[in-house]
Amino acid sequence: MNATIKLENEKHFPVLLDKLISIISPLYGGTFIDCTFGQGGYSKKILENKHNSIIAIDRDIKSLEISKHFEKTYKKRFKFINQKFSQVNNLELNKSILKGIIFDLGYSINQIKDSEKGLSFLHKGKLNMKMGFNKISAHDVINSFDQSSINKILYTFGDEKKSKYIAKKIINFRKLKHIETQDLVGIIDSVYKNKFKKIHNSTKVFQALRIFVNKEISELINGLISSFKLIPKGGIIAVVTFHSIEDKIVKYFFHHYSQNKNSSRYLPQKEIKNILFNLPFKKALLPDKQEVIKNPPSRSAKLRYAFKINEHHNFSDFKKKFKYLLDVENIKLFYEKNYCHSANYFFNTIYNIY
Repeated sequence: MNATIKLENEKHFPVLLDKLISIISPLYGGTFIDCTFGQGGYSKKILENKHNSIIAIDRDIKSLEISKHFEKTYKKRFKFINQKFSQVNNLELNKSILKGIIFDLGYSINQIKDSEKGLSFLHKGKLNMKMGFNKISAHDVINSFDQSSINKILYTFGDEKKSKYIAKKIINFRKLKHIETQDLVGIIDSVYKNKFKKIHNSTKVFQALRIFVNKEISELINGLISSFKLIPKGGIIAVVTFHSIEDKIVKYFFHHYSQNKNSSRYLPQKEIKNILFNLPFKKALLPDKQEVIKNPPSRSAKLRYAFKINEHHNFSDFKKKFKYLLDVENIKLFYEKNYCHSANYFFNTIYNIY
């Protein structure tokens, strides 16, 4: 997941790049992990320092083509791995030279314009949204899940206020035919009766489906935990987010494990164990006006970062905090179970008939 924007003149605009480089520059020389390689914007800038090396990760197999150019240019200083970043802790490397782990949770314009991925409501054709290593697609969700599940997904991950009505119309429409991208857009427009909104009527629904299909919640939570386990003391974890759910998770992760907390402000300050991070800034860093003008998609970006200062923690409270999101994300487990049961019943019936 990378928010690098590729314009017609082939220039790349990784969001908040200058701020990120200014943060990691004092670490000088070492290995950095780019967990969301995408178009390679962050990696390229970091590799300008000849003392730096990059391990790049991306679940999107199409990033492999871009990585080949990097491998030729930077040789032993660059390595690409096609996997989900939640598995970053499984990397075999010399942890002592690891200086930072970076996440950019947006999507590139190349990915959005890729009709095969089906991320955009502007494209015609089959719903997809799979970014790699997925079990189900947006097509499966819209055409197979029950009304209650669709409602929960759209409301929880998209903050879609009319999720209940949209879910009902989806169920009724798919009795006639399989729902594809433009069908879904039409259903959503019919609920809003073509009323003008600041954002496209379909934006929140498509966001919710993308988050659900790619398990973005558990990916982020497990990615942050794995990064903490992997990086040595003094190393940095930096995350660029683009919507409120992502930012809420990242903010909690850094703040909750970096501050002393009291049950009452009137009680004496207590030292709390397992303070894991040094948090230089409590507030997120935002793009300046010049960057937003140059690259409009950066307007919603937020950069948060922290330095590791302590070791082990089981993070059970972190997962518990966002259990309500993980529970909705795991609706698919019930779908898979029911789908497999139905499929087995069908094939067994056919077998018995013949």
